[in-house]
Amino acid sequence: MLAMQHSNSSGISALLPFSNHTAVAKEPKMEAVVTKNTTQPRNNPTAAGLTMTLGIIFNVVALIILVKAYNRFRRRTKASFLLFASSLVATDLAGHVIPGSLVLSRYSTSTEAEAGLGSGFQDNSTDQDASCLFLGGCMVFFGLCPLFLGCAMAAERCLGITSPLLHARLVTTARTKMALILIWFLALCVALLPFISLGDYTSQFPGTWCFIRVMEGTKATDLAFMILFSGLALSSLGLAFVCNTISGITLVRARLKRSCSQRYTTRSHDTEMVVQLVGIMVTSSICWSPLLIFGLISAVRSYTSSTFGDKETYKHLMMTGVRMATCNQILDPWVYILLRRAILRKIYRITKKQASFKGSTLRRWDFGSFQNSEKKKVDPKSFK
Repeated sequence: MLAMQHSNSSGISALLPFSNHTAVAKEPKMEAVVTKNTTQPRNNPTAAGLTMTLGIIFNVVALIILVKAYNRFRRRTKASFLLFASSLVATDLAGHVIPGSLVLSRYSTSTEAEAGLGSGFQDNSTDQDASCLFLGGCMVFFGLCPLFLGCAMAAERCLGITSPLLHARLVTTARTKMALILIWFLALCVALLPFISLGDYTSQFPGTWCFIRVMEGTKATDLAFMILFSGLALSSLGLAFVCNTISGITLVRARLKRSCSQRYTTRSHDTEMVVQLVGIMVTSSICWSPLLIFGLISAVRSYTSSTFGDKETYKHLMMTGVRMATCNQILDPWVYILLRRAILRKIYRITKKQASFKGSTLRRWDFGSFQNSEKKKVDPKSFK
């Protein structure tokens, strides 16, 4: 899901074989063409390759941490959460490698076309090739899977915190694996809808990535497909927010009412998982909301209006949205790397030491100031 900037260069030889009179007449058009081409972004596959490499490294590190934790908590209530989390990181890793390889391939193809003074890739092209269809399907599949998994993890933890006995009876490793298969299958079904003529995938600006047709020639099926994709994604984020809010409130109330250390130990695991879920939810909301909202607005405007006046603006907004969505796969692993209980304890201890140090310094300063003020006082009887 890597998509960086790319330029579409056109040859200028067609402008040369004109007489002087014709050249003068066509001069304003020539300037307009040159100006338009100079505003196109240049091809830079190095940044895309670097982003892909960082995403792979971070996801592998997080996956190793989660696998070790799963082996340690295999028979506890945390096992189902760790299985969901490991599947989420593995999905992010696959979503970085597979679409990233296709994007880099399109970079190389466009670079060769530019070297031969060809037109390269055109955004919103009507010519559909197999790689573009596959890349568009990967964008939808690997976009929905993390959001579905984050929602399922939030619902699982909400049930485990609010009704632990019901959770122990219903949630098992076999059922968790079945839920994972259903989530992946649902996302795959949505991604395959254009292959049965329910929607369409097309090349997007600047021609190095493919997504749902939302800019030019948008049909009713394209609009319905974009509404379905955005609706499922935003609904997952909303449901995760509700579940995490319920879990957080329940943990706060339990902490205020705790009466023994054993109950506190159990709740500390729940607190760690809820903190990680909140981190996942916030990261996904920030990274995916722009692409979902911009894509939906673009599809609606393209379908309802014959003249899409600010098309260039929405092209750049879509480009910004897909870049932010790519960042989600890089930031997700850091939620598990940084928001672990051991790391949170170290942060808490450091913060507590700093607070106690500032408090003791302030008390010493106040006490010293008080003594100095007492020494400066003069006894009135000494003047008698």
